[in-house]
Amino acid sequence: MTSFKLFVQEKDPKKLGSFLLKNGFSHQALIKARHHGGLVLVNHKRRYNSFHLKAGDEVIFIPGHEKENHWLRPSEEPIKIVKETPNYLIVNKEAGVLSIPSRYEDSDALVNRAMCYFEKQNEAGLKPHVVTRLDRDTSGLVLIGKNAVAHARFSKMDKENFVKKYHAIVAGNFSSNELKGLIDQPIGKEGGGVKRQVMSTGQKAQTEYQVLAQKNNASLVELRLLTGRTHQIRVHMAYIGHPLLGDKLYGGSNIFFRQALNCFYLAFTDPFDQEQVEEKISDPADMQKLWNSL
Repeated sequence: MTSFKLFVQEKDPKKLGSFLLKNGFSHQALIKARHHGGLVLVNHKRRYNSFHLKAGDEVIFIPGHEKENHWLRPSEEPIKIVKETPNYLIVNKEAGVLSIPSRYEDSDALVNRAMCYFEKQNEAGLKPHVVTRLDRDTSGLVLIGKNAVAHARFSKMDKENFVKKYHAIVAGNFSSNELKGLIDQPIGKEGGGVKRQVMSTGQKAQTEYQVLAQKNNASLVELRLLTGRTHQIRVHMAYIGHPLLGDKLYGGSNIFFRQALNCFYLAFTDPFDQEQVEEKISDPADMQKLWNSL
């Protein structure tokens, strides 16, 4: 069973409940620990949220059971593990695979594959929580928490310390004074469908970009998300006149079977041991072939 060990410092809150909240455990996690099979120990004795702590106390938090989704089934399809710790996975998602199941497709998303992977590791009690979701036809690195505590801690992480970078192949070439920049335009939902657009009433959205290479009316661009809006890169690049090749939803040409977008870099501070994590992968063969063919 997953457990988390912490030690109380002099500056920490003295009530157990406040201490746990400060250390990234949600109110819901505290409730589950108390009422759904979890446990909180202070110096190996069970204690409750009102208990007063002192510096040097050892706190062990054992989460309660997570609610099962009985309609979810594990998938035997392969999952490409880039990094694994007791609390999370970093995987390389191929294009065409959903990050999480949808109402209409619930049998072979990354979540289903992770469930099967956990079962094969004799960890069937773990529940995958996708932290950095990618569109179905975007490839690349995805962070998956192994439990609700990991998901909550990553979700609270400062965006400046959580770096995601992408490679995209886009239409057109950039002028010499446009080879890098910041796109700072709000994004909102267009009508009742999935399409988004830049609009004054939308949510704040910022994307940094830098052109890496150009040829034959196409450009290879590196992008960093400073915010995380749906379709953000696709919308922003189309807005400045450089839609992604293959992105028919946002005006890209149909010379590629998907949007030419890959999350190649992920870096963050591990919220459990404070170690700096940095992972980088090559772009997939289909994007390399596309670029070489232009």
